[in-house]
Formats: sequence, structure tokens, C-alpha cells
Amino acid sequence: MAGFLFDEIVFGPVKSRRFGTSLGINLLPTTYKFCTFNCIYCECGWTTVDVSKPVQWYSRDTIRNSLDQHLIDMKERDAAPDNITFAGNGEPTLHPEFAKIITDCIMLRDIHFPNAKITVLSNSTTLDNEEIFNALYKIDNNVLKLDAGTEAIFGQMNRPLIHITIEKIVENLSRFKGRLIIQSMFLKGKVNEEIVDNTISSEVKIWLQHLQKIQPSLVMIYTIDRPTPSGHLEKITHEELEKIALQVKNLGINAEVY
Repeated sequence: MAGFLFDEIVFGPVKSRRFGTSLGINLLPTTYKFCTFNCIYCECGWTTVDVSKPVQWYSRDTIRNSLDQHLIDMKERDAAPDNITFAGNGEPTLHPEFAKIITDCIMLRDIHFPNAKITVLSNSTTLDNEEIFNALYKIDNNVLKLDAGTEAIFGQMNRPLIHITIEKIVENLSRFKGRLIIQSMFLKGKVNEEIVDNTISSEVKIWLQHLQKIQPSLVMIYTIDRPTPSGHLEKITHEELEKIALQVKNLGINAEVY
């Protein structure tokens, strides 16, 4: 599967099952995915570009001007967004001016739609960078990925392209002191003749232990909704997801199934 890529900086607004009316921002190249993960389920397809290689980034000014114009247009149509959401073709925090772009976004949100939330969807791999961490801490919704309990499943599902461990990710997520949302994808299947299943009880148990340490404000639990680069993955039933969510709620942590 080639994958779906966004061909604009600002896109939408779109109706999101998690974020309502969402105006999207893609800080990444429009012709390929750029990410520190190579997740087997990513709708953008496989990561084929080395993240250590030079990239021609959109400038901060270009991004700010594009967002400003879109918000002006929405105001003229009396179409308020629920969220301004950083997503797009990979990991948004990789943009070298990410923190400054967040500052610009907060300023424009406050001018045009002060009730809108600012949301960042991140894979949690760049949180060692204090500038990125502090920028995320300022926004409304840090939606940060944690799909696995063990290192083995982490490697199978997320296939990191940089040196990072699940232990380091959990450590960094804990630093938010609850000011974050965890998003977790659950699936079953086979990749390269290996069984992948993060719904088994032993894996969920360790994942729950991570959540106890992190203490997020919410856990978003979901499964495959779109075509995946690996064609041998199974969607988890709503009933199975609800059982996992109940275990999260039993820890005193809010959970929602999508």
C-alpha cells in the first residue's frame, strides 16, 4: 500500500471521531512520510526516508500565514473549529521550529477562535528534547502514543527507526504529570510470518502498569479504521476494546473507545 498523504500545510476542517470539527496542520513534506516510527498500521504507509537526512521544511512564516488565512476564512463562514490538530504525514515534532510554530498557533487561536483546543498527535519519541516537551506542555491536548507493554510488541508494531525503548518513552510520558492523553492502537495479525497481537492478557497487563505510572487524563483506545501498509492485520471488535477500557477504568483512569 502506498499510503495516504496530505498535500497541504493546513487541511480541512474535517469531522473527526475523536476531535469533532478539526482543522489539520501538516508540518511535514507533502510527497513522502517522515517519521521516527514505521508502524505496521500507519495510514500514511511505510516510512522510506531516513530521518537523519536533510529535509526541505515549510518555513515558520509560511505555516503561520497559511493557518492565519484558514482561520480568517472559517470566521467569515461562521464555522468554528473544535480543534486545531497537528497531524499529517508523520511525526509533527520533527519540524526544527516546532516549538515556535506552537507559539504562533496559540497566538492565532486566541485571536480568531479562543474556545478552540490545540491538539498534537505525536508518537512520543522526541520528548527528551526540552523545547518540544515544554511546547507540548502549553497546549490543550497532548495525544501521545503508547501501543505496547513489552519491548517485543513495541518493536513489532511501531518498528522504531531511531534508538528508543518503551522504558524511555514511559519515563518521558510520566513527566507530564497527567497533562496528556494516551492513544493506543490494538490489533492482531501477521507481519513477515510473525504473529502480532497486543490484546493478549500478558501484554495488556504490562501496558496497564505503564498507565499506572503515567497517570494520563484519558486513554483513547481504538483499532484499525483505514487501509494499512501491512495487509494481514485484523480489526479488534468493539466488545474486546471495551473490555480493555474497563481494565483502564478500574485503575481510576478515564478511557474511551473509538
